[in-house]
Amino acid sequence: MMRVVKVPVEGVYVPTARRKLLHPDTVRALAEDILENGLKTPIQVRHDGKRYILVEGLHRLEAAKWLGENEIDAYLVQARKH
Repeated sequence: MMRVVKVPVEGVYVPTARRKLLHPDTVRALAEDILENGLKTPIQVRHDGKRYILVEGLHRLEAAKWLGENEIDAYLVQARKH
């Protein structure tokens, strides 16, 4: 079972290819839902030894930024090795 950790919102690196998938209306709707119900599903990040890298949860991360949050719940996952 994965353990939830708190990571700094501004310390999560979002790869360029992921940034292109951002939809502002979705961020706004998620931010409103988080205000009403809290964050239901943590984002997923991996740690490369220096920083956290977003794996899943771009809109949740951006909603947390929009709300002015300093930290966000995240699952720390391992990078796939092929």
